[in-house]
Amino acid sequence: MALADTEGSGAPGSADSLFSEIVELNVGGQVYVTRHKTLIAVPDSLLWNMFCKKSPRELARDSKGRFFLDRDGFLFRYILDYLRDLNLVLPDYFPEKSRLQREADFFQLRDLARRLSPRMSKENSISEEIIQSDPEEGALQCGSSAGADTLRALSASGAARSPSLDSRKSGYITIGYRGSYTIGRDIQTDAKFRRVARITVCGKTSLAKEVFGDTLNESRDPDRPPERYTSRYYLKYNFLEQAFDKLTEAGFHMVACSSTGTCAYTSSDPSEDKIWTSYTEYVFCRE
Repeated sequence: MALADTEGSGAPGSADSLFSEIVELNVGGQVYVTRHKTLIAVPDSLLWNMFCKKSPRELARDSKGRFFLDRDGFLFRYILDYLRDLNLVLPDYFPEKSRLQREADFFQLRDLARRLSPRMSKENSISEEIIQSDPEEGALQCGSSAGADTLRALSASGAARSPSLDSRKSGYITIGYRGSYTIGRDIQTDAKFRRVARITVCGKTSLAKEVFGDTLNESRDPDRPPERYTSRYYLKYNFLEQAFDKLTEAGFHMVACSSTGTCAYTSSDPSEDKIWTSYTEYVFCRE
């Protein structure tokens, strides 16, 4: 077994000799398989202390014997990539840089945390962060005459046109849900209210993030660039009206909808309830 507490590579009597060459990890529910030498690539890091200074019996494991870490399972893939060659290449439009920096701090990977810091990273300098987030805030932080001039220019242009209206892009967002409901013998008294399993969001990534923000679950398509389209996002809640409210607040209006329904369960016994399932899509547009 890969995790057996038997002698593996390393000098006899050393801590790392107790670990197998191939190590299985469960990080927040995500399973990773890597080499032991990869985990101890950075001296004095958290993983180095765990897998070099401790014995396997001292580390937490899951029900299948894998070493368990209660951290972000998705972001750990980048931690592991860094440990393999001490280099890190992030995908374009990576939205989780601040969270990855927090993970680097937790695993005590100081060089990686420094690279991810906006004030230290050459690829992501302060000026670049200002352009991507809030130009006015960046000008205030600059503290120079050039920054003050920039702020005055932005204020003057803001008086001519509304930034909120100018930044709004046109496009379509499709909201879909699969639901079920039960109809009994007496429809008036026995009808069960609809049950919405999950609300899906289809459309351009930038529009979906603008409208739904933190309520958008991106775990099924995390690296999608802003100008690409996706059909794999879904919402963290199950209230259609809440999704409609957010779309309305963002200037969208419904232009089409469609629905299908089938009887998923029926019985010849007239006393038994009938269970119906349906799939419905609502198309919203902002011009």
